[in-house]
Amino acid sequence: MKRSLLLGVRRGYALLIPFLAIAAAAGVAACQGCKVPETGAVSADADTTAVAPTVRLYVLSTVAGALEPCGCTKDQLGGIDHLAALIEGQRDEAPNRLVVGAGPLLFTDPEVKPERSSQDAWKAEAMALAAKEIGLAAWAPGENDWALGADALARYQEQAGAAALAGNLEGTKGVVVRDVAGVKVGLVGASDPKGRTGAYPEGVKAGPAIEAMKAGIAEAKKQGARVFVGLTALPRGEALRIADSVPELHVLVLGKPSERGDGNDGQKPPVMIGSTLVVEAPNHLQAVAVVDLFVRGGSDGPLVFADAGGVARAEELISLSARIRELEIRLNGWEGDKRVSAKDVADRKADLEKLRAEKAKLEAAETKVTGSFFRYNLVEVREKLGADKDVAAQLLAYYKRVNAHNKEAFADRVPEPAAKGEASYIGIDACTNCHDEERKVFDGTAHARAYATLQQDFKEYNLDCVSCHVTGYGKPGGSTVTHNASLQNVQCEECHGPGSLHAKDPEKKGLIVLSPPPESCVTQCHHPPHVEGFDPMAKMQLILGPGHGRD
Repeated sequence: MKRSLLLGVRRGYALLIPFLAIAAAAGVAACQGCKVPETGAVSADADTTAVAPTVRLYVLSTVAGALEPCGCTKDQLGGIDHLAALIEGQRDEAPNRLVVGAGPLLFTDPEVKPERSSQDAWKAEAMALAAKEIGLAAWAPGENDWALGADALARYQEQAGAAALAGNLEGTKGVVVRDVAGVKVGLVGASDPKGRTGAYPEGVKAGPAIEAMKAGIAEAKKQGARVFVGLTALPRGEALRIADSVPELHVLVLGKPSERGDGNDGQKPPVMIGSTLVVEAPNHLQAVAVVDLFVRGGSDGPLVFADAGGVARAEELISLSARIRELEIRLNGWEGDKRVSAKDVADRKADLEKLRAEKAKLEAAETKVTGSFFRYNLVEVREKLGADKDVAAQLLAYYKRVNAHNKEAFADRVPEPAAKGEASYIGIDACTNCHDEERKVFDGTAHARAYATLQQDFKEYNLDCVSCHVTGYGKPGGSTVTHNASLQNVQCEECHGPGSLHAKDPEKKGLIVLSPPPESCVTQCHHPPHVEGFDPMAKMQLILGPGHGRD
């Protein structure tokens, strides 16, 4: 994505470091000449399908460092390389666009553990560079974005080429104005990045969000803006009060003020508060909200956008999306399960296609309106969108960098020894001395290739990844990110427990878990968001065989 993502929008060269000072002249992006097609305002009686949108907004909420999904479910939601491919693939249908966000962007959690400082800093850098590739214009930062301090956040802004907007935070820029195909768009931000204890990141002082949003709108108007987009990293109720209090906003983007962990949220329907469209996309890049704005008529007077499709049907579309995802997960889970009949698979695939067709028909439906209007759509970010080669290359560089660093940095990290009288892990080769039949079964399972899936992607030393691909990770007498040679892959002892005492006295009862409950897998690794719709009873059948659960 080396070309500008915003044809006709002048590239910003100002290095946006809002925590140091507010540069008044940096509110309007500097100019570099790119000719654009005449696709902006159209006459009030024009066909709503006749032209490209005046402005397309790609809306992200609470990305929180989610470069790509982690897990073994087929076609997982997420991946910034897939999002980049979507945006690039829609260049011709929407040449004039802005990418905006709200909520934490750079880090998964508000705090960074010392052992993870290098990896998490480089991950945030990879996110910033990817944000630049997709053309992120601005976002309202959340608590997580200050995880390494204000100076680090300023550097990430510079790398992203995007503004962190929060006019209610002391010393922080609150507004930028972008010229999109002759229509000036004001982006105004507010944030309340306080943590669980009510404390703010060091050096951050917050004021009232509503007043800051009003002041930002006034400043955007002075700079000639006619379209106003609010970006908020606030509790949802407080953000909705902004829509009530600042009716000039055409679109209000919601994100969380803080995020913790990698759990995925469900979809939230867009709502209209007065004439303001309120949008919150699912976290972790599961989906992107697409808002097409069509400016009709002349250039005088305030704009009001009518809903020409999307909002009125949003809840029905969310319901259909959930049913589609449920069927997809079920069909993915049936792969390799010989107990499921071919007829059942075919019937469910037919059901899936019917639901997809119903959803596509609903999405394509339009409402006839007069004057300026908008269309809303939520697009799931999936593998089928493809991967942008430039962003994919950045991700690969990040993984290689982390792999090389962690291999050396944690070279001396050895597992804590097992307590006296307690069992330690001995590895599958030791188990094979007595369990040859079981070993043959194991070698035919995906568990036997778990570590190789990391190695092929340069992730075997990645602290985000390794724990579910080795045995006894972080446990006494077990493995670490670097010391796991005999415990690579998901071996016997991951389910049956450490086997040193059992190996010494095979006849003594109680030294090993003979029949692990299937649910034990769920507590370890096979849980959302890494695995969706995991059926432990069904999946158990894939690792059983002669001598291993079957006679």
